[in-house]
Amino acid sequence: MAVTTASPPATPVAVSKPAVARHRKKRSWLTFGLGVWAVLVYVFLFLPIVYIVVHSFNANRDFFSWSGFSTSWYSEMWNNQQLKDAVTNSFKAAIGSTIIAIILGTLAGVALSRRPGGWVRGFMTFVLLILVTPEIVDAIGLQLWFFRLGGIFVQGMWPIWVGQAIFSSAVVTLIVRARMAGMDDQLEQAAGDLYATPRRAFFQVTLPLIAPAILSGGLLAFTFSLDNVVITQFVSTPETNTFPVYVFGLTRTLMKPEVGAMSTLILGLTLVSLTLVALALRRSGDSTTQIAATFAGG
Repeated sequence: MAVTTASPPATPVAVSKPAVARHRKKRSWLTFGLGVWAVLVYVFLFLPIVYIVVHSFNANRDFFSWSGFSTSWYSEMWNNQQLKDAVTNSFKAAIGSTIIAIILGTLAGVALSRRPGGWVRGFMTFVLLILVTPEIVDAIGLQLWFFRLGGIFVQGMWPIWVGQAIFSSAVVTLIVRARMAGMDDQLEQAAGDLYATPRRAFFQVTLPLIAPAILSGGLLAFTFSLDNVVITQFVSTPETNTFPVYVFGLTRTLMKPEVGAMSTLILGLTLVSLTLVALALRRSGDSTTQIAATFAGG
């Protein structure tokens, strides 16, 4: 009978302390360098915004020459009728397109989650295609199509509402679908077992549960609409000129200080809207990572 001898256990290779220290030092320097680079990138991106906000309190008529602190432009901007009309049109456009986006996006998100089938993949491809298509392509196509349709599509706020709602409805669809996917469908089944009609189950069970997602999608749609330039530039009429289009027209001339003041107010409104979105998602149980993904359209 052959006798086998057990080989001694392999001894782990010892790593010298100086090598470990050098590795940690190299990693710490790499982390520090990446951190500095990230700070420089953020400063580069956000410095123009800070510049606008600071110079909105400039006493000089020349927006780019600082001559002292003043809040006069925040009262002066209300005397600019063209500016006021542009801001009013912006809010009309944002409210109308948001309502359309909420209705279409909510129905689409619920259908994608609760009515599985072969059509889901094709429809999701269509939704994602809306998000990745260059906005200039959408704008040109909408302008030609609306001109061919005529009627309400070439007058009033309808061209802007429909044009802006196309992109916003895709965002609302993804957010509502994600919320529906994480919701237990047994709650809706229980409502049916208690003799609730599908309509009543939707309004009393499903809708309250997905309300944070609808609110988040609606506020994001409102924010996207406020700063939309490309589509609005192509489909709007002279009577429906919005604030972003008005400011874009001023880039070829002298920038007015009251425009900076109005931009600061709209920036504040945008930040408040995004804060409300984050609070609504946090209240519904989302983590910081999930909230960031929602803001990114994920």
